[in-house]
Amino acid sequence: HPAPNDIAPWAGRPPEDPLRLPYARPGGPAADIAWARARLAERGVTLADRPEQIRTWNLSSLWRIPYEGGAAWLKVVPAFFAYQAALLAHLADSQRVPRLMARDGARCLLAELQGDDLYEATLAQRIAMVDLLVALQAEQAARVDDLRVLGLPDWRADRLIEAIRSVSDRTTPDLSAADRATVAPFLGGLPDRLARIADCGLPDTLVHGDFHSGNFRGEGDELVLLDWGDSGVGNPLLDQPAFLDRAPAAQVPALRKHWRDRWRAFAPGSDPASAAQLIAPIAAARQAVIYQSFLDRIEPSEHPYHRADPVDWLRRVAAILRREDRSR
Repeated sequence: HPAPNDIAPWAGRPPEDPLRLPYARPGGPAADIAWARARLAERGVTLADRPEQIRTWNLSSLWRIPYEGGAAWLKVVPAFFAYQAALLAHLADSQRVPRLMARDGARCLLAELQGDDLYEATLAQRIAMVDLLVALQAEQAARVDDLRVLGLPDWRADRLIEAIRSVSDRTTPDLSAADRATVAPFLGGLPDRLARIADCGLPDTLVHGDFHSGNFRGEGDELVLLDWGDSGVGNPLLDQPAFLDRAPAAQVPALRKHWRDRWRAFAPGSDPASAAQLIAPIAAARQAVIYQSFLDRIEPSEHPYHRADPVDWLRRVAAILRREDRSR
């Protein structure tokens, strides 16, 4: 809509908040674009058009910067996601992640990827996605210490138990009495459940954290896995439930079987099927942990975007546990 003629610049200033992101402050986006222009200029790149703001919210600022012969993408994230650029550099040899052109703390400049976003992927493409992830996780299982040095969160057993119980203590009062009664034994039994998962023989490794087909881009079987901001270290099957939940129901049995077979190939003697069943409510509880961590680290004016998420995920935990009981 055209702007009304009576709009005038506002002379005031918003109230200060120590958690406000740099790109949410006056001059912040301009400083990010200036940094990206300088990095492109160092490569002898001439801009072809004005940078285009794609999305800005409390977890990222994303710009497309056209230049002669191509385009780059500028992604700026909160400090608690700053490890993302270092992780892309760590994984660069795999050629399964976006190509990093430059990085500086929470800023990274990425080469544009050809192809389409694959929300509506075929079964063959989804199988290729599982292949890509499992192969990458199998490679990184021997490099967990390196991943932790980069700053990735630790979702291995002891830390995950502590985090899940903490978020539950803070959000359980918002659950129904029935959900509280369902979740309470789960919380008490976390050490035993995680020990049983460990006995299934899968190694702790890199976890993408937001693994679904919409975070892939490509053509045919040439796929690149995007958006590593939610990544961490833990059991690789933490990535399975969200992927299967967003796949068409008719594809899920084949995808589940293929996932199981790939891990059996990489970890002979393992039991991925049992691990997948045991980890389902833990994966949902981890989502509650993630969203609570957002709420703890973004300014209060942004809380409405995520306020309901931790308790919603604990409700999902309760629903999964009830399905477990019925299946017995």
